[in-house]
Amino acid sequence: MSSFPGDVRFSVLDRSRTREGEDASRALRETVRLAREVEALGYHRFWVSEHHGVPGVAGSAPTVLAAAVAAATSAVRVGTGGVMLPNHRPLVVAEQFGVLESLFPGRIDMGVGRSVGFTDGVRRALGRDKDDAGRFGEQLAELLGWFTGGQTAHPGVHARPAEGLRIPPFVLATGEGAAVAAAAGLPLVVGDLRGRDRLLAAVDAYRTNFRPSRWAAEPYVAVAGTVAVAATEEEARRLLVPEAWAMAYSRTRGVFPPLDAPERIEALAMTEKQRGFYEAGLRGHVHGTEEQVAEALERAVEQTGAREVLVTTSTYDREALSASYRRLARAVGLRPRTLPEGPADRTLPVRPVGPTRPEQTPDNG
Repeated sequence: MSSFPGDVRFSVLDRSRTREGEDASRALRETVRLAREVEALGYHRFWVSEHHGVPGVAGSAPTVLAAAVAAATSAVRVGTGGVMLPNHRPLVVAEQFGVLESLFPGRIDMGVGRSVGFTDGVRRALGRDKDDAGRFGEQLAELLGWFTGGQTAHPGVHARPAEGLRIPPFVLATGEGAAVAAAAGLPLVVGDLRGRDRLLAAVDAYRTNFRPSRWAAEPYVAVAGTVAVAATEEEARRLLVPEAWAMAYSRTRGVFPPLDAPERIEALAMTEKQRGFYEAGLRGHVHGTEEQVAEALERAVEQTGAREVLVTTSTYDREALSASYRRLARAVGLRPRTLPEGPADRTLPVRPVGPTRPEQTPDNG
């Protein structure tokens, strides 16, 4: 079915979204379970995100969650999409990734972004303000310096066990953040697929201004966005309903809620403003049957020249989400992995595998 170039990768970012009536523990455990599923399907990476003080998102500590994911998997690359660098001291971030890479050598990615807390209250609790995002380039340089041993902000201080380790870094950004990625010579993760003109402008500027570095000899672009696949286009569209309503609710109420069932959302009496945000949230995403989605993604890859597609789908029905990832894997021609089996884990509802090392390639970042 697929005519994608053989070197185009497909990966997953899961935000650990909670569902109406469930607690954060369930959402986090389901993230680990989903990682096992997409690993078996042949996806290249599985990343987790950082959100603070958001009722509908359980993933507030991405490096901790990445450790759980890496412990429950054996072949898929594991990383963050991303650690929001303005919220943290670069030394601490380097130490955390140094520990991850030391525990799971050859499988860890370090995705970082420039966003700060979601609200003024969260930013105050983090000891940050909006202006801290403007120091992202400086913080990024310091972070990379902790790994190379070349940081100069704190003479005589070394990040252990990070120093000397080579962990692939990625910048999640558009606009100014993409410019920082180009100047630093780092791979770029850019989205979303709905705003194609803005996306193409960011990618073009990144490629034009890219400067080769010890981390990347040439530009590397991963495009991120929601992709929903089902038996029919209408069924795929319904997968978009819970997240579209959550965004509309947050834009009008100031709180990002847990995901709810499509049938309950469709029965709501929305205000005119909410309806507008809701309908906008349903438009432009890649969704449909396997054939429709494959064609749409082929166009996106051709337009952007992306080497990778990072899928960030959230929906209420977990089985429908898993089915969407299975259909997508078939649509783009992923090869399933045969994974070793291990004893049941008593702390997570997954079955971890033995400590096998992943296949190494010259470009497995």
